[in-house]
Amino acid sequence: MGTGQKRNTLINPLAAQAMEKFKYEVANELGISIPQDGYWGNYTTRDTGSIGGHMVRKMVEAYENSLAGQAQKPQGPNQLF
Repeated sequence: MGTGQKRNTLINPLAAQAMEKFKYEVANELGISIPQDGYWGNYTTRDTGSIGGHMVRKMVEAYENSLAGQAQKPQGPNQLF
């Protein structure tokens, strides 16, 4: 995450490294070159916004898939929810 803004903090601080890796993976998928120095300030808002937007879409998709997987698990007689 960018070091200049602190308003978007992660719930689990240990996830920061994973989120950085995820950001780089999405940037590669979109064909956006990754800055060698880690500074994204020279990139357009459109480029960085597309990275963030795709990250959110992928996270929502993964969560929906996990919910769908939970809904398909067989329910025992003692499990209502």
